[in-house]
Amino acid sequence: MTDASPTPAHAVHAAPAIDPALLRSPRLRLRQWTPADREPFAALAADPGVMEHLLPLPTRAHSDALADRIENLIDQQGWGFWAAESLEGIGHGPGRFMGFIGLNGPTAPLPFAPCVEIGWRLARPFWGRGLATEGALLALRVGFEALGLQEIIAFTAQRNLRSQAVMERLGMRESPSEAFDHPSVPEGHVLRRHQLHRLSRGRWLAATQPGA
Repeated sequence: MTDASPTPAHAVHAAPAIDPALLRSPRLRLRQWTPADREPFAALAADPGVMEHLLPLPTRAHSDALADRIENLIDQQGWGFWAAESLEGIGHGPGRFMGFIGLNGPTAPLPFAPCVEIGWRLARPFWGRGLATEGALLALRVGFEALGLQEIIAFTAQRNLRSQAVMERLGMRESPSEAFDHPSVPEGHVLRRHQLHRLSRGRWLAATQPGA
């Protein structure tokens, strides 16, 4: 997933606020952003390790503006890239901002648009523990159960093996014939070539609700 600005989705209409119970797991919860999230989000966005496979945000102002857009979209449509909050005693304890996980309707001229994507971005202290997968499973449930989506996609730079592994754990399947050059990444950039993963509602139901 690149740093394209989150935008209202075309695939679904505006929805009421999502039941908070759908946004909570044993180790984390997904919630609306708060002013206190801006500083740790800026630190995350300035971490070269986190941004290795993403286009960097050049300034704190750009980081804050992105957080503002995400927050406003959640206010408008009831869902989006929620702030991910730890419920465990990692680092500074429970309640710590980890990054974001959620759903987005990109409006970049992607060859498979319109669509709803799932995405995540977590600070490095929260890597390697399955938290991105755990939070993304919540987002998938919201997308398929609460929003009634028929498909959710994910895309990332071909070099981003870590995100691809999460997509596979979510049950998403790569569509090799649909690899593409992301229009928001400059020509010749090492991150321009992306791959697409898809997950249909039917396949998700078969995996989560046998006999459905």
